[in-house]
Amino acid sequence: MRNILLVLLSAGLAAAEDGLSGWLRYAPLSCGRSSHLSLPQTIVALNTTISSPVYTAGQELQKGLQGIFAKQVKISDQTTKSSSVVVGSLAQYIKATGNSDVPSLEEDGYWLSVKGDSVQIVGQNERGALYGAFEYLSMLAQGNFADVAKVSNPSAPIRWTNEWDNMDGSIERGFAGPSIFFANGVVVDDLTRVAEYARLLASIGINGIIINNVNANATTLSTQNIRGLGRVADAMRPYGVQIGISLNFASPQSFGGLSTFDPLDASVIKFWTDITNQIYQQVPDFAGYLVKANSEGQPGPITYNRTLADGANLFAKAIKPHGGIVMFRAFVYDQLNESDWHADRADAAVNYFKPLDGEFDDNVVVQIKYGPIDFQVREPASPLFANIPKTNTAIELQVTQEYLGQQCHLVYLPPLWKTVLDFDLKVDGQPSLVRDIVSGERFKRPLGGYAGVVNVGTNSTWLGSHLAMSNLYAYGRLAWDPTSDAQAILQDWIRLTFGLNRIVVDTITKMSMDSWPAYENYSGNLGIQTLTDILYTHFGPNPASQDDNGWGQWTRADHNGLGMDRTVSNGTGFAGQYPAEVAAVYESLEITPDNLLLWFHHVPYTYTLHEGKTVIQHFYDAHYSGAETAQTFPTLWEGLKGKIDDQRYEEVLFRLKYQAGHSIVWRDAISEFYFNKSSIPDQANRVGNHPWRVEAESMQLSGYKVTAVNPFETASNFKAVVTSSNTTAGTATAKLNFPSGTYDLAINYYDIIGGRARYEVYLNDKLVGKWTGDNEDKLGHTPSTFLDGHSATRITFGGVKVETGDTLKIVGTPDGTELAPLDYVAVLPSGVID
Repeated sequence: MRNILLVLLSAGLAAAEDGLSGWLRYAPLSCGRSSHLSLPQTIVALNTTISSPVYTAGQELQKGLQGIFAKQVKISDQTTKSSSVVVGSLAQYIKATGNSDVPSLEEDGYWLSVKGDSVQIVGQNERGALYGAFEYLSMLAQGNFADVAKVSNPSAPIRWTNEWDNMDGSIERGFAGPSIFFANGVVVDDLTRVAEYARLLASIGINGIIINNVNANATTLSTQNIRGLGRVADAMRPYGVQIGISLNFASPQSFGGLSTFDPLDASVIKFWTDITNQIYQQVPDFAGYLVKANSEGQPGPITYNRTLADGANLFAKAIKPHGGIVMFRAFVYDQLNESDWHADRADAAVNYFKPLDGEFDDNVVVQIKYGPIDFQVREPASPLFANIPKTNTAIELQVTQEYLGQQCHLVYLPPLWKTVLDFDLKVDGQPSLVRDIVSGERFKRPLGGYAGVVNVGTNSTWLGSHLAMSNLYAYGRLAWDPTSDAQAILQDWIRLTFGLNRIVVDTITKMSMDSWPAYENYSGNLGIQTLTDILYTHFGPNPASQDDNGWGQWTRADHNGLGMDRTVSNGTGFAGQYPAEVAAVYESLEITPDNLLLWFHHVPYTYTLHEGKTVIQHFYDAHYSGAETAQTFPTLWEGLKGKIDDQRYEEVLFRLKYQAGHSIVWRDAISEFYFNKSSIPDQANRVGNHPWRVEAESMQLSGYKVTAVNPFETASNFKAVVTSSNTTAGTATAKLNFPSGTYDLAINYYDIIGGRARYEVYLNDKLVGKWTGDNEDKLGHTPSTFLDGHSATRITFGGVKVETGDTLKIVGTPDGTELAPLDYVAVLPSGVID
């Protein structure tokens, strides 16, 4: 049977799916053409050892054929001339078949040959064979039954995830529940979810994982926990995923009882050698260490006037006899004085690491964040990639959406990642794409690759959101082949996750591909960074928090203009860290791309962009446009009702509605902030003008009182109301003087952690709707204890018939410290967003 890609549709919808299977659902295809396919009658797995990835491949093929085609296929370890799928390593395949006519393969690569019901899956190693099996099943699950003969080799040897799990079970920047690895200071007993996670990772070509937080706890090294690492490794080994851990640099002192953690001290060297030996006794295939040193308060070699290379090489020498590697983070910077015009956190990585190029051992890999600051919505490629050609490098990407909506906002990240991976740094005037540098190809380095900060939790969706899983899937696909198209990857994921229905594929494609531009528009644009609260939760808007502190994520906004001057001629000099051809672009105000203007230049609000608008008007227009796009997401999703199982349909719809409301919070807060800074009005007269709103503080209040909100621009008209006590309900009442008609009632309130306040909305004493302030139970973002841009939430009741003069009443019942806060009610005609 030749290619009938996407002809088949899913055969009915399950009553509910919780997301645990991710893209490995193996959902049944419909009857019809699939019933006439020539499928293999036998699976030949060329290794019967249970911990073997080839054995796992056989089990996975059996499961997939059963799920997709309801076909039970037996597994054998003996080759046969009859219809079969044979899977094994190259050595195993040659030994079993005598056939050495296999194309050249690189480490972890595979050859997949499909000719009707005869399938050969041959890996350069066992892990590669498993990858090939997953590729074959991915084809079948997407309705692709074409004959193929393909070789697929990974772009780089290091394709790891970083999990920021803490020993107590919490996860730093984790938005999907507690750790699957740790609880109460030790490795958990039940590692079922760990094995399931390894399965997901293997299916996208991930071969390594760091299982604990880069802000590491030294107790990870206890005898009990080292034994626990052995159990984790055992759970993940059948999927070819090797484990590693993060280290606390001061462990010899804080955990080992030494008087020092000086990396050149003999006792310290012995400590790490002994610890490493103990780990390898439990985990013979241990992948290596990840080290965060001298950054954000973490200890490191600089404490003893040693270099970062001294620190990295300490671990490299201890682990090299075992074949392990050291990932050493380049995220090293100091607190700065903003009054110094030349101070710049973006300079730090090159300043620290460039002088050390060539001094790192050959099993050290410097792990570099994609941009010079910290996972912002848009950054230029880190110049460090161009400045250490004698050093192995890996790029650090963030799957968990720390600054980008924390999985409560749909943001499909690969288009952002591709802006960096595809960027040409033009080192020495030669083509120098970032992706070719991190693979090791450009500078002929032996090691390199990818580290993705993922932070899965025990939530059945793994990341807290069904749609956010597209980012994990795409991370693995891009680490394998960074030349892949972001939209094509997305559509593979959609078909595997939600089925083959063309309307479903097209709808989720549109939403996802629109999502990053929309988020950038309503959160921060022109290279100004994500204007979130960097001092608190990194979730909601707070542009003022960027400045007047030592963290260095500055915008230098004042009443005249904004942006960081990073030129050599007049600013911090950061632009000069790039190779000459790139530096010349960023040094020039005239030719710097608009989308990075404020990253490299400080300009007046009235500066005219290449597009013809002033900076301030672009800000207003972009924020309104981004929020408007976010309003389309729930509507588009509602068109999929009945085409997706009910559970996932409802869970996704809830988040999309939340995002639509929160995008307006973002829009208003940023627009108001820069209007107040600049005193330049919006040409379209939108900012501060809300004719359809009824402010809570202007309503007749009983049991409610007016309160300030901080930052003030995260409240409409800068005020809100809260109940007068935490025991008595409050009432806010108003006469509606709008023309009679059918409206949507959009109510902005604040959902803080510390209680679950209840609300009821009445029109002429008739109940319109009710809700509970329980986002902490439904959303995974870092919660807030304050009335601010993090807790601000909007809920909408549609299709409400209103007559002029009707009485609107909201009753808020406090709970704990949540005093039923209210901001405003928007009475919206059809099509009006306000």
